[in-house]
Amino acid sequence: MKRIIAQARKELTQVARDRLTLVLALVLPLALLALNGEAISLSVTNLPIVIQDLDSTPTSRRLADAFRNSLTFRVIELPAGEQPEKALLENRARAAVIIPQKFERDLSRGVVAETQILVDASDANTANVMRGSANGVVKNFSLSLLERKPILPIKAETRLWFNPGRESREYIVPSMLAVGLALFPPLLAALAMSREGEQKTILQVYVSSISASEYLLGKILAYLAIALVEWFLCLILAYFLWGLGVRGDPTPLIVCTVIYLATNVCFGTMVGVAIPNQAAAIQAVQIVGFLLSYLLSGAIFPISNIPPAIRWISNLIPARYYIDVVRDTLVRGSGWDGLIAVPFALSAIGLFFFTVAWLKTRKMQINA
Repeated sequence: MKRIIAQARKELTQVARDRLTLVLALVLPLALLALNGEAISLSVTNLPIVIQDLDSTPTSRRLADAFRNSLTFRVIELPAGEQPEKALLENRARAAVIIPQKFERDLSRGVVAETQILVDASDANTANVMRGSANGVVKNFSLSLLERKPILPIKAETRLWFNPGRESREYIVPSMLAVGLALFPPLLAALAMSREGEQKTILQVYVSSISASEYLLGKILAYLAIALVEWFLCLILAYFLWGLGVRGDPTPLIVCTVIYLATNVCFGTMVGVAIPNQAAAIQAVQIVGFLLSYLLSGAIFPISNIPPAIRWISNLIPARYYIDVVRDTLVRGSGWDGLIAVPFALSAIGLFFFTVAWLKTRKMQINA
């Protein structure tokens, strides 16, 4: 145990003397979290649309005002004589509402009045949102025209739990916290290990009396301590910048965080042992650790939306499990319910990373 602590103390001393490493360890995770938390939003608002009112009656103007009062749309002026399709082609508008002639007359006669809505579907997700919102505006407007609203046999009362304001940040920030911690802790560990292999200082370890497990555990303990500081600073930033705090029992977050960070550090250690080149180690951590965590962990889009051919890869990504823990703790606060399997899954992945790193280091020690 003394050798492990001595190795960890040596690593922390080296990090403290290197200002660039300190910036990488403590500042960049906060910058990444702040940037992604503010820049990424799943809420679709303020979409520019044009309205061509060919009827010019009080009823048609009321329908145009209904679109103006919507939070989803922002009505821009359509020059006289210009076709709405031109605004779509020039990317000045994302949708166009065309109110036909005799619109008010048809409504007064009880005839179905048709309104055409052209939607730019080059962005499929935004197009679906615009279509749904436009249909909702037209439906509410139609109900407002009825003197007596129809009485439906079933009326659903919907109540939004956990995130009643439907704020994207309560979905994005926990994800970016987990993704950021999947990049920087393993990156620091990989750089430390690959640097020793690149500069051949690892030979001193091979000829010393320290065992491979003691050497690796000392490295992991040091960078786990740094990762815990990163995590704590990110939680403080999330609280003061977005108002996200721990809800309910904090035990799942604390336990799973320690295991998650240890797993990520073990991954970085494994990469550093296998790749004794700092540039190549950085690329490996970025591609395998960060990119896969960003795309296949459910950070932005649900895992069910991932094609089945590659969906199984998400089961091997630690961030996939930790994101559930952070979202639950910062948004729902349900405790261990539904999270009991997370520590075991993270521990299994971390143990695999450590075993691979240990076998590689032990083999090199024997060869030395």
